[in-house]
Amino acid sequence: MADRQKIIIDTDPGQDDAVAMLLAFGSPELEILGITAVAGNVPLKLTEKNARKICELAGKPETKVFAGAIRPLVRDPVSAEEVHGKTGLDGPDLPEPTMKLQEQYAVDFIVETIMSEKFGTVTLCPLGPLTNIALALIREPKIAKRIRQIVLMGGGFFEGGNVTPAAEFNIFVDPQAADLVFRSGIPIVMMPLDVTHKALTKASRVEKFRKLGTRVGNATADMLEFFELFDERKYGSDGGPLHDPCVIAYLLKPELFSGRECNVAIETGSELTMGMTVIDWWGVTKRPKNALVMHDIDHDGFFDLLVERLGRL
Repeated sequence: MADRQKIIIDTDPGQDDAVAMLLAFGSPELEILGITAVAGNVPLKLTEKNARKICELAGKPETKVFAGAIRPLVRDPVSAEEVHGKTGLDGPDLPEPTMKLQEQYAVDFIVETIMSEKFGTVTLCPLGPLTNIALALIREPKIAKRIRQIVLMGGGFFEGGNVTPAAEFNIFVDPQAADLVFRSGIPIVMMPLDVTHKALTKASRVEKFRKLGTRVGNATADMLEFFELFDERKYGSDGGPLHDPCVIAYLLKPELFSGRECNVAIETGSELTMGMTVIDWWGVTKRPKNALVMHDIDHDGFFDLLVERLGRL
């Protein structure tokens, strides 16, 4: 097998974060150096616990989980219990984790790992607000040149936003952090709502997870059935968008996605459009291209990959 891709998953689980983690655990091409939790969908004390619950569900209790930022850099915390439920992982009945949380602060772990691993070998996979990543860049600016790439879920352009007309949740929660990350010079691959809204958990797809007949398959089906209720009511769709697994799927099968290199700037000044990802899709500015922005997904191929990999756990 070729060298495994070294990744750090930075996350605020969330049912779709949980499925992204399970996809990574089921994929031998990836070496998960650690999981860093951030406040986002629910507060940090729940996101770090949920990350450990998913490690145990996947049968990977040896995974190192670190707790990071308890709040955004500047703005007041915002969370999304109305989507994910009180625990952030409502749906399945998952036991309290027995694996320990690491004592090291997530931001220090990110800096130390990138500085000690070989130059250009670590990919960061942020599935939530970008607070931990921004804090790591503030703490040690030298990491920017050493990171292979950042593949993140966040933002939107033709789809607009999902928490305000202009802004997607992950970017809206900490726009100052997102601004810092997008101006860092690190190669960025961005999975906006434009892609994730095409990856819908239709009933027939959820049923495939249940048909696996495994603990992971059943828990995934339970999570998705809970998670999609909010979006079905909001969008009138069959199923809800499965946002975060797009990040991991891209590392495994980039050919499932298509997009283009663009300049992406983050709005941090206007309350009306706070957290908007201003994507220069048509190249109308002279601003340098700083992200590969995805626009389309082979959704059937994406769900086939998910079912196959989760079936290995």
